[in-house]
Amino acid sequence: MAKLIAQNINKGNLPFQFQLGFDKVIEHYRNYVKIANHPYADIARKILSHVEKNPILIEGFTDLDQLETYKEEINLILNPLFPRLLSSNEIKAAIIPFTFYSFRLSDRFEKIIENAGEGYEFEVRNYEENELYIMACVIILNYCYGYKLDLKRPFFFDIPDKNTGIMMHYRVAINADFMEIIPNENAPKITEDDFKILLDNYENIEIWKEKFPLNSYVFKGFCLMNLFDVTAEESLSSLKDNLLRSDENLVVDLQHNLRKFFNINDLKLGFSIFDAINSRVCDATIVKKESIILNETAEIMCGDYFCEGIVESVFGKHLPFTISDVETYGKNTNQNPFYKNLKKNGIRSIILIPIKATENDDLALLEIGSPRPYELNSVTLQKLNDILHVFKAAVKRSSEEHQNVLEATIQENYTTIHSSVKWRFYQAAEAYQQALSNGVENPKLEEIIFDDVYPLYGQADIRNSSLARNSAIKKDLITQLHMAIGVLSEACEFDTLPIYDELMFRVNRYLASVNKGLDAGDEIGILDFLQRDIYPVFKHIKNLNPTLSAKVDIYMNSLDAKLNVVYEERKHYENSVTILNDKLTFFLDKSQEEAQQMFPHYFERYKTDGVEFNMYIGQSLVHHLDYSNLYLYNLRLWQLTTMCQMENIAHTIKKELPHPLEIASLILIHSDPLSIRFRMDEKQFDVDGAYNVRYEIIKKRIDKANIKGTNQRLTMPGKIAIVYAQDKDAREYRKYINYLQSKNMLGKIEYLDVEDLQGVSGLKALRVEVIYHQSETSRDTMTIDQLLEGFKS
Repeated sequence: MAKLIAQNINKGNLPFQFQLGFDKVIEHYRNYVKIANHPYADIARKILSHVEKNPILIEGFTDLDQLETYKEEINLILNPLFPRLLSSNEIKAAIIPFTFYSFRLSDRFEKIIENAGEGYEFEVRNYEENELYIMACVIILNYCYGYKLDLKRPFFFDIPDKNTGIMMHYRVAINADFMEIIPNENAPKITEDDFKILLDNYENIEIWKEKFPLNSYVFKGFCLMNLFDVTAEESLSSLKDNLLRSDENLVVDLQHNLRKFFNINDLKLGFSIFDAINSRVCDATIVKKESIILNETAEIMCGDYFCEGIVESVFGKHLPFTISDVETYGKNTNQNPFYKNLKKNGIRSIILIPIKATENDDLALLEIGSPRPYELNSVTLQKLNDILHVFKAAVKRSSEEHQNVLEATIQENYTTIHSSVKWRFYQAAEAYQQALSNGVENPKLEEIIFDDVYPLYGQADIRNSSLARNSAIKKDLITQLHMAIGVLSEACEFDTLPIYDELMFRVNRYLASVNKGLDAGDEIGILDFLQRDIYPVFKHIKNLNPTLSAKVDIYMNSLDAKLNVVYEERKHYENSVTILNDKLTFFLDKSQEEAQQMFPHYFERYKTDGVEFNMYIGQSLVHHLDYSNLYLYNLRLWQLTTMCQMENIAHTIKKELPHPLEIASLILIHSDPLSIRFRMDEKQFDVDGAYNVRYEIIKKRIDKANIKGTNQRLTMPGKIAIVYAQDKDAREYRKYINYLQSKNMLGKIEYLDVEDLQGVSGLKALRVEVIYHQSETSRDTMTIDQLLEGFKS
């Protein structure tokens, strides 16, 4: 006699004892005998004749060994409840309630247990021991005391099928018609007050055990348990839940759901997103490139890749398309690229389901493939009808999320609003939306202005960048002209045409001009001359003989493919600028993250030939924080320290650059607060007011200024120029310099007057020497805590 026990149920820890008996069902048989011509009367008499000889089957027993003793009689009693005609279809068992201990199984149930494999332990899903105890108490309340308390929750079994490798899910239905509940002598009488207490204390198991002690009731009889296969429904529900997610495991989980849904253990699932305008494949928005039909293909022409039927149905009409036999498809399409990819991926039948992702032209493609022909077809496609709308909603949501990510990326990298002032933009946007909702006609966005903020400006400019760039252009032009002369000279030896000598004369004249120096327009004039007069001759020379052809090829291959010029020295220079800029901005951005921890402030930086940055700090910039000038002094010390470290970075990597570069650093002090306004037309902050514009003028002109009375530039490599207008600023910065000198970061100080600029006079400067260290580790010399300590000292 089969036994099925749910391992997570402790049958000894319940408010009742079990007494297995069949008096309830036997009562039915006695009634059948009393009814004339009842169809079950003869069977009932036969059963009753055996029962009368074994009254224990009516009285009941607790010793489960008796099940084997009375096996034949019990089977006879239960046969009408387990009809042979239904045994291969029904999943049914006779059980002791709450233990799921079975003593009769249908044939199909027996097979399910067999297919579960050895060692599998049956467990009821999502039920704790206390929950089962309380459920038993509720059943007693309803049965013995007449309450109608509803605590019905379905039982589920998750049973594997070793043949398919799929976990099957079954919902349990219990028929308790053949059992009764009898209070013991020690069972407390439940009053109305007890009932109310229980209603308010579901979580307090001790109260329930007080009212319903262990083994205080007898459950006499047996139950019938039916299992219903809900694997498809569970897979469908899980699939819908998963489609609401958007994480990296989504496709794997959806594939698992669909494998259960179609009962195909090795089913494959993929996604791709198509740009319908350009007919090319884009990165999927649900996951990154999870297609099973495209492999590593980044771009395709749909008309060349797919057959005409797929193009018309999927991309034209947005209708699903099935291929039940990939080999037949290959024969009909002359083994097109789509067929070859399917075969390479081991797919022998496939369903393609197009889903319009958004209102734009993007089209999502759901790809479901099987390694066997005819396993997926137009009939199995119909199973998806109930969930296609969920897929569409998920793809739309995912596409919108992807669009939000793109917009966030654009805002962060192209039109960024610094995090320190976002709160003010949110305020303005909220006010605008509120005005719209209140029916205000043509509401205007509030102006974003921050008053009484202190500016800080710094730059690390690549020294003599214009001269270096011109020098690189000059060297490339000289190389290109020498090569042109070489080709013409070689041609003269094979073909004595006077035009070759005339052209060499003109090239040499350009070469002499370049050696003297480049003027504006010289490069364009030379390249125009080569294009117009030299290259047509090269085409002629190329056809004279193989030697000259090779010479021309060498010349042409030396030119940049896009610019059509020699581009070696300029490439070295521009690569060096890029490397240096990237190093400096990376360090500056990382240092800024720490600086923001001191006190939030507005920060923006720009890459030019070097790096420049603006900072503003003040009470109006912060929300729910108290500003003090201490934070301004801290930020000034941080700026000076950071520029020392940037100088060290530039010095360290100088020898690693293809074209050696140096930077000259400058800090501009403006001790009076000013106002900044967000310019809607330019989408950036600018100083506000006529007086404050003077600060912007100084910023634009100061780096080219000389020391007063000399031709020497104020900024120079190896030193930081600190420009100021008031003596109190110099006194403040000398404190910072003295502190950094004690840290062996700065050296000697020079006190300088700055030449008068157009519209600006009276500026002065401190120029302080930077002490270089051997490696970039100097950047770690100072921490935020050390900065604070230094300022306090």
